[in-house]
Amino acid sequence: MPILRIPTPLRPYAEGQTEVNVQGQTVGEALGDLTAQFPELKKHLFSDAGELRAFVNLFLGEEDVRHLEGVDTPLSEDDKLRIIPSIAGG
Repeated sequence: MPILRIPTPLRPYAEGQTEVNVQGQTVGEALGDLTAQFPELKKHLFSDAGELRAFVNLFLGEEDVRHLEGVDTPLSEDDKLRIIPSIAGG
């Protein structure tokens, strides 16, 4: 079962979990399972149109899924996903 690592700013919306086991054949299905388990996360990850927010970076191993197949990127049982929020400043 793939594991999704939750960054510190989003942990309050995931009952304080650092990692969550998710089900799905693709990144999109895994995110769907994550938001089914923790509905409060949905508004932080997705726009009202259902698109992954621009400031949410999702990595499969060391690769940004945007450089793979996006939310259609296939997953295997032992994959690890990480959500990494963008940091802006000046």
